[in-house]
Amino acid sequence: MEDLSKLSPFELKNYLIEVAKDAHGSLMLNAGRGNPNFIATIPREGYYKLGQFALQESEKTFSYLSVGLGGFPNKAGITERLYSYLDDSVGSQFIRKSVSYVRDQLGIDADDFVYEMSESILGMMYPDPDRMLVNSEKIVKKYIEKEMGNPNKPFDLFAVEGGTAAMAYIFETLEQNFILKKGDKIALGAPIFTPYIEIPKLREYDMVEINVEADEENSWQFADSELEKLLDPEIKAFFLVNPSNPPSVKMSDEKLAKLAEIIEKRPDLIVLTDDVYGTFADDFSSIFSVSPKNTILVYSYSKYFGSTGWRLGVIGLAEDNILDDMLQKQTKDQKEALIERYSSIAAKPEEIKFIDRFVAESRIVALNHTAGLATPAQVQMVLFSLFSLIDTEDIYKNAVKSLIRHRKNALYNELNVSQPDDENSVDYYNLIEVKEIAGAVYGEDFAAWVEANKDPDQGLFELAKGSGTVLLPANGFGTTDPGFRVSLANLNEYDYVKIADAVKNLLAKYYEEFKKS
Repeated sequence: MEDLSKLSPFELKNYLIEVAKDAHGSLMLNAGRGNPNFIATIPREGYYKLGQFALQESEKTFSYLSVGLGGFPNKAGITERLYSYLDDSVGSQFIRKSVSYVRDQLGIDADDFVYEMSESILGMMYPDPDRMLVNSEKIVKKYIEKEMGNPNKPFDLFAVEGGTAAMAYIFETLEQNFILKKGDKIALGAPIFTPYIEIPKLREYDMVEINVEADEENSWQFADSELEKLLDPEIKAFFLVNPSNPPSVKMSDEKLAKLAEIIEKRPDLIVLTDDVYGTFADDFSSIFSVSPKNTILVYSYSKYFGSTGWRLGVIGLAEDNILDDMLQKQTKDQKEALIERYSSIAAKPEEIKFIDRFVAESRIVALNHTAGLATPAQVQMVLFSLFSLIDTEDIYKNAVKSLIRHRKNALYNELNVSQPDDENSVDYYNLIEVKEIAGAVYGEDFAAWVEANKDPDQGLFELAKGSGTVLLPANGFGTTDPGFRVSLANLNEYDYVKIADAVKNLLAKYYEEFKKS
């Protein structure tokens, strides 16, 4: 086998997929990447219904021509025409509810909303404002407040092409604005999504990483002593994925309060929280809702709504935030350099808010006038948000959570390993603890032998080749755990029984070696 130890978990996944395909073809079971095999159908039905209406409205503009030309919809009376167009389909019912909600609950004029959605779904105009469409931002803010926790302070959103784009824009903007510099110390809440480990090491950033380790023995919560590492004034920023990836555990209320207490003592500490899995948790609160002044929020719609292909996400930043404060405290040379950098996009570049600097850096400043998430994508984001806001009983949320947790039960029932109840567990991913399972099935001496003699990457290779099962290495996410990360979102329940059997067969093979040794 080739040396795979230097590969990112996601590059290793691609290699393992090829191995599994070569050995098993269509029978391969890929539980490596977390792309869900479920989608939210109702907001999509509404999207396509609204799209057909908008197209019909556009065609009316040049109806005297017969060459397939359309124009801008007519705003006057557009809501009444929409109501006349809608039928009794699920998509139509959802659109009616959406118009009613934004008008009655958010105080947005119905014609303003319907026109913004109709023009935007046709993709006729550059995003205006480029950071986010006006009514779209109001609606998505309500969704963020519902799902991430309400910070009770005004905040702005920037609609971006998924959580990964948010990461890229944030790192670049912090560096270009002299907030984070080469050689700065940053803390990572480990385990963590691999790119948060890899990006700071790149030549253009070259930062020093300090791990704040979650404790596996304490249900993957941070010990107070680990969080207290953040009291070190040399640590400029703390990057956190909450709920975690891959353990899939949210910070407990106690630990969230501890982190907030530390931020009060470190008012200069920047916190970046990536909360993509928060919507799968019970009673989730983001650190953004607790300490908004210090926190940059990243949220992606990709997993919860089954929309990884849409690339939908937001960056959230409080109107009163430490990044804008830091700009005011910079040296004269730094301020002059930034005035020069942003002089082409504003008459008073020194007054550009930090949230708008994210927008500018997303297009290397010079292309700021073409920035912003595609308007049809913003419409789908809005409809996803409204779907959640209207669902006051969380019917969809409970169905998705139940689906995932049944898959986890199927996996562990077949492994014959019990899983303790944990109110903070989210279960989107799970770590298959090879040592724990080996000990439960064959005894602790065998478990110690596996840990000492078997390389996890070799085990992944053998699973792929022997059974067509693709998993990811847990230690690639910044944990010392030698186990395997399994996604519980992207296969059917019976497939997880097969994965459990594959792991047991691998251990049985190892046990024969152990007996001979």
